[in-house]
This record gives sequence, C-alpha cells and structure tokens, in this order.
Amino acid sequence: MRTKHRNPIIVPEGTEQVLLHACCAPCSSAIVEWMLQHGIQPTIYYYNPNIFPREEYEIRKQESKRHAESLGVRWIDGDYDHARWLGCVKGLEGEPERGSRCEQCFRMRLKAAAEEAVRQGLRVFTTTLASSRWKSLDQIERAGLAAQAQVPGTLFWAQNWRKGGLYERRNQLLREYAFYNQQYCGCEFSIRI
Repeated sequence: MRTKHRNPIIVPEGTEQVLLHACCAPCSSAIVEWMLQHGIQPTIYYYNPNIFPREEYEIRKQESKRHAESLGVRWIDGDYDHARWLGCVKGLEGEPERGSRCEQCFRMRLKAAAEEAVRQGLRVFTTTLASSRWKSLDQIERAGLAAQAQVPGTLFWAQNWRKGGLYERRNQLLREYAFYNQQYCGCEFSIRI
C-alpha cells in the first residue's frame, strides 16, 4: 500500500527571520504558527492596496494586527494606496481570476515586500498568497522572483503553503480565533455577486 506523500516545507538555508507578506489573518495564521514552531521569527507585513472598498481593507487589517499581537509577532502596516494599485493594473480590469491582472497585482505587492524586508534588515521574504487555493502558484513564484531580482540582497522563499497540513490547520485556526473570513480576493474586479 502506498503512503500519501506530503510536500515538505523547505526552508532556505540559514533562515531564522523572514518578512511574511500577509493578505489576511486566516491565510497567515497556520504559516505563522508553523514558522514559530520551527524556530523562524516572522515579521508580518500587511500590504494590500488591492483591497476594496476601504472598509473591507480595514477589517482585514485589524484582524491581521489582532492575530500578530496575540502571538507577540511584529506587525508592519503597509500604505493603502488604492489609486496607485488601480494604475498598476490599468487595462487588465476585465481579466479573469488567475489572469494577468492577478500576476501584475502580485508583482506590485511582492516588490513592496522585498523593499520592506531590506528596510527591516531582513534577507528572506515570502507571502501568504501561496496559501490560497484560488491563486496561481506559478504566478506568485514568478512575481516573487521578479521582486528578488529588482531588490538586491533579498531572497524570495517560494513555498506552496497549502501543503503539509497547513490548509487544514488554517481552517481550524479560523474557527479558534473567530477570524473574519472574506468571500473574495479583495479587489473590486474579483467580487462575485
């Protein structure tokens, strides 16, 4: 009988600290827990100018901050500049989910994460975007590697954060913390009515 293989989480050599770009508390919860259990200190960077409307952004932001504070994890608030984000994806508004609009959005956010990592004196950065089953891992990896190339001294930790039981643990933590759980990616083009 064959045993089911679980993709391992492969930590970049020498990583003790990491900047974790977080899209929301539910998606970051199991990742942060795993990192802490494995001797890696995350700094959570909440940078999501794609989220619309502003009220939705604030709810997700406060949940992310609440989660970090409950664990004693450093949390950084990125700027909310939705107009800049709209300029970044101009012409791609009609693209489907997992289309070129999403990849452009990832590129913007992960470049900002790499720049924040440098400001914080951190080399390695990763993202909770790779925990969502609705996102393309290939797009996220391309965006992260592009950010790494644009910001010298950084290393993008490309990891499928859905594996190793983390997706299931995410759902457990969502209930335990009673997190607000959004029903769409965040941007006005991803809202499903």
